[in-house]
Amino acid sequence: MLLSFAFALSLVIRAGLSLAAVGYGVLFWGIMAYLALPRFHRTMTSIYVPDYFIGRSRTQEGLLGDPVNLAYNGTQEQVHAAMTAAGWTLADPITAKSSVTIVTSTLRRKSYPEAPVSPLLIFGKTQTLAYQQHVEGNPAQRHHIRLWKCPDDWLLPGGSRVDWVAAGTYDRAVGFSVFTFQITHKIDENVDIERDHVVDTVVKAVPEAQVSVIENFSTGYHSRNGGGDAIYTDGNLPVVDTTEVNPADYAEAAKRTTAVLPGEDHELERTRPISITGAAVFVVITALAAILSPLVELGELRREFVGDGLTSQETTISMGVYVGLIAVLNVLLIWLAWKMYHGTGWARLVLLGVVTITQFAQIIGVITGAHHSVGTVLSTSTGLLALYALTSLSAREWTTRADVVHGREQA
Repeated sequence: MLLSFAFALSLVIRAGLSLAAVGYGVLFWGIMAYLALPRFHRTMTSIYVPDYFIGRSRTQEGLLGDPVNLAYNGTQEQVHAAMTAAGWTLADPITAKSSVTIVTSTLRRKSYPEAPVSPLLIFGKTQTLAYQQHVEGNPAQRHHIRLWKCPDDWLLPGGSRVDWVAAGTYDRAVGFSVFTFQITHKIDENVDIERDHVVDTVVKAVPEAQVSVIENFSTGYHSRNGGGDAIYTDGNLPVVDTTEVNPADYAEAAKRTTAVLPGEDHELERTRPISITGAAVFVVITALAAILSPLVELGELRREFVGDGLTSQETTISMGVYVGLIAVLNVLLIWLAWKMYHGTGWARLVLLGVVTITQFAQIIGVITGAHHSVGTVLSTSTGLLALYALTSLSAREWTTRADVVHGREQA
């Protein structure tokens, strides 16, 4: 977080009152909205927001998100069969591939029924499943619901036992988050309408599904979600029972989606989050910029060594050792990025430590005027983005799961 603020400050200082200030201003907004403010909220909310279940999801920044307004009983396959039969589409996870598909679909003006939904957390984990229904002709609007698998033997407040808790909301438009200024979907404030819509679609399409209601599951309240949108609910919690649903009876409906249920695809490459891909790319760019920077500025580098009183031969040797050492260290960084990209958890932690140290050194150099080369600015920019990606929740979750998978394979 502090690195993000410091780098943004260095950009403003560098721009001054020139025309480039407009471009730097946009970049400043991007750093504040997507790097600094999310990290600030994540740090502060870890102190004052309860980490136990209170009937609300949480954003990755730790802010209170959409309210829990539904619950399910049944296996993952039974819930999936009921939802797809009711006309809901399973959403893809947020990966590099799905992100590219979003962009290309937008440019081609084509629908993307499996478009990912933003991650929200309950039980310290992002949603297990997410479903949606798009509104024809308006990509800014959609019905969507997130489901979290409950821990074994876990009880709702009051003692009821369910297999899944869920949050259903309706995206009505695209706008800016009140808390982070990020571009995001804005939801309709009456989340009970969306809750009832989900229940109605399932009950009409799946006769085996039964619904009971936990009255006054929570006190009716008005509040705001993680994007600052107003929400209100009556506090009732419908429980959709799919335990009598036979997934084979609704197999045709399930084939309409190309998304893969969690656990059905054991290939880590398919579920690799965009944060891991981005971190690897940014680390490689940072390393290459660090390797090439002294080669591009050999003249200035030689003057610095000559200024230390070295002879011509000593200067040449010292420069060779200096450039070679930088190259070796950064090649090691690229190797660590490759290991992390393929699911090695310790590689992510080592990268995190190394990138943090180098970022502090580079930003201090930019602010004090010691380093103003293009290579340094590029290395600082990409290093900061790598640091953000390395510390994301999705990167941590994926590498942790990858370590478990690799452990099973070795066993």
